[in-house]
Amino acid sequence: MPTFTAPDGTRLAYRVEGGGDPVVCVPGGPVGSAYLGDLGGLSAHRRLIALDLRGTGGSAVPEDTSSYRCDRLVEDVEALRGHLGAARIDLLAHSAGANPAMQYAARYPDRVRRLALITPGTRAVGIDISGETRRELARLREGEPWFPAAFAALEAISEGRDGDPEALSPFFHGRWDAAARRHHAASRPHNAEAVRLFGAEGAFDPQATRAALAVCGTPTLLLAGEFDVNSPPRSVAECAGLFPDATLVVQRGAGHYPWLDDAARFVATTAAFLQ
Repeated sequence: MPTFTAPDGTRLAYRVEGGGDPVVCVPGGPVGSAYLGDLGGLSAHRRLIALDLRGTGGSAVPEDTSSYRCDRLVEDVEALRGHLGAARIDLLAHSAGANPAMQYAARYPDRVRRLALITPGTRAVGIDISGETRRELARLREGEPWFPAAFAALEAISEGRDGDPEALSPFFHGRWDAAARRHHAASRPHNAEAVRLFGAEGAFDPQATRAALAVCGTPTLLLAGEFDVNSPPRSVAECAGLFPDATLVVQRGAGHYPWLDDAARFVATTAAFLQ
């Protein structure tokens, strides 16, 4: 895998898929980028530069583990832009990766040509998701065989009681089939410290980020999955309202990984936006 050096000296790795103009891709987790694959075939349209976040995938564990904090990951993205020799980048981020991506757009607005936020996390802009919002969305899946156990776990976790997070897995996919199970196993974070410190104190300044995004003219796609309890369409729509030039798309039948649930629809939407 190709590598580059972050400002603190940590060696970071990235994958390259496809050809054409590059799109820098920031995974969620924090986890390596392997679970993104080629984003359902988006690599047929653009060259995907998929970053392995520090301490994940092929990237090194930093000496200073406080650098796992979300706001500090922004400079890793900036270092990758410099490494690629690009004055401006198209930036795509999934799930929790949307948080450093939004902070990057707020900090370096002139260096982002287009921003695509796929089923985005919204902690960086202070959008909270209530347990009732998640439960209301989850009830749309009531007819599925796995629903009773999954919904019981969701209720327990939402109410602060013990619940098995793994039981929630079907809610993250439009279809809970063999392909979804394999993908779920491949997308689990393995660096518990990186996960724990991602949102450490000081990681987010929602008021400042919102203010910066309000004057950021970057065209921004926010793509939600119809059934995604992690990033509900209602919350993604609220996030879209923070951008002056936002396109909101709710992909029907999709969960948290829309390129897996309907690759053709996801690629058509995302490739058209990135043109």
